Amino acid sequence: MASQSERRALISVSDKTGLDTLAKGLLDLGFTLVSTGGTARAIEEAGLPVTKVEQITNFPEMLDGRVKTLHPAVHGGILARRAVPSHMDALATHGIGPSTWWR
Repeated sequence: MASQSERRALISVSDKTGLDTLAKGLLDLGFTLVSTGGTARAIEEAGLPVTKVEQITNFPEMLDGRVKTLHPAVHGGILARRAVPSHMDALATHGIGPSTWWR
């Protein structure tokens, strides 16, 4: 689980033009990069640190890469309503940090 202060940016693009600039800018702003398949490879090739989304979900991409991020470990942190105690309890129960993902 990410720390409460860690901010993650989820990046998955088909057109990699300018990806290195975007990734570097997010890193400079203090984000940790999380990415999928080819996008993660391109970020790595640019010499930048990135966490592959399957390291977060503990589940591989499937259906020729069409299903990557549709997982509670990703969307739970994004969709939780922080003002709703039951949402925060559910995140805690499942080890998903509420500030894991940027908004």
